[in-house]
Amino acid sequence: MAARPLGIGPAGLTVARTMGILRIERDLPQRELAARVTALGRPMSNTMLSRIELAKRRCDIDDLVAIAAALQVSPAALLQEPGAA
Repeated sequence: MAARPLGIGPAGLTVARTMGILRIERDLPQRELAARVTALGRPMSNTMLSRIELAKRRCDIDDLVAIAAALQVSPAALLQEPGAA
């Protein structure tokens, strides 16, 4: 039986939106953010990063932690709706 692809749930969609907003607010091109994530020990291409932002690729917990560190926010901040206090 073929494995069924896992969809991206509400938390994944929130991470995608929030990370895109934070990246743009910090004036970081995807390529630069991907380089920062890679430098933190989580190899990531700008294509992978783009697919996460477009909710076409799941963001696992290790990706979440590295992306948050590269954006200088807590992982919890990526899980909150943009603009939520």
